[in-house]
Amino acid sequence: MSPAPFLLIGGSGVVGRWTARLLRAAHPEVPLLIGGRDLAKAKEAAAVAGNAEGVVINLAADDLGLGERTVGAVAVFFTDERVAGLRFAQSRGVPHISISPGIIELGPEVAAYIHNPDASPVVLGTEWLVGATTVPTLKFAKAFGRVHDITIGALLDEQDAFGPAATVDLERQTKIMPAALARRDGAYLWRVGDDAKTRFRAVDGTEMEASVFTPYDVVGLANATRAPNVQFSLAIGVSSTRRRGEQMSTEIIIELAGEDHAGQPLRTRHAVVHPEGQMPLTALGVAMLLERLIGLDGKPATPAGLYFPYQLLEPTAYFARLEQIGGRVLNLEVL
Repeated sequence: MSPAPFLLIGGSGVVGRWTARLLRAAHPEVPLLIGGRDLAKAKEAAAVAGNAEGVVINLAADDLGLGERTVGAVAVFFTDERVAGLRFAQSRGVPHISISPGIIELGPEVAAYIHNPDASPVVLGTEWLVGATTVPTLKFAKAFGRVHDITIGALLDEQDAFGPAATVDLERQTKIMPAALARRDGAYLWRVGDDAKTRFRAVDGTEMEASVFTPYDVVGLANATRAPNVQFSLAIGVSSTRRRGEQMSTEIIIELAGEDHAGQPLRTRHAVVHPEGQMPLTALGVAMLLERLIGLDGKPATPAGLYFPYQLLEPTAYFARLEQIGGRVLNLEVL
């Protein structure tokens, strides 16, 4: 018996289409509802995905305009200011994941969860590329007895695909929100102005001008590792592959410093890259979370609770799927 369909709200966008594509490749039996405001676009995306139906979503309606239609899980690919998708998921007792609200916008989702904590699992999915940073970082951190510093540098190629929703989200989180959260000497602080400007070296060693940025990775990694210093920086420019005449890619540089299990100083530097940019990695995280939430991976379904992606994504399975879709993890020279 096939599971109830996954509802992908905003599923006709770039990351929604990638998510449908990855779900279809791994689970062809799972039906999908591609939801959006434009029925024609939703139907077109559904036709491309296969075993899917395009539907109109009304965020002002308690039932989203779906009536009594059954769904198995809800994923939202844009900032849902009404928190309508979450309220709908809770009313149906099904899992919910959103990937767009910034760290200063998490209040509505957290409040909705607190007021109904036993309704369903809720995933705060706005980690950088939905697990592509946190899952590898926590794996690399196992080599350490104590982690002192976590420094992340994300490089988006200016030619990378940005759908309308992603463009709005990035604009809001990088320009409208003037401060960025970091952890320094064990304390959280908001960095603004010149203090929010920084640099990091790309995979090919090129120094990139960047700005401090605040996906949920900062607070998640700080709590998971107890590292007193955690910083995430974002640069938009030319990726290392394009500088050497190849197609653009996306890069995540992960630098850790601390002590190994024998108490000796240890520094590591890795990169997560994908030759098709940010969207395949984002979609991979969403697809694997939906699988985990309802138990498509063969394990019991996730119980009600509030989660970050890295708490649900099993590292060995994640790395296998990352390689399967063309992603790579590189060991880099420590600078």
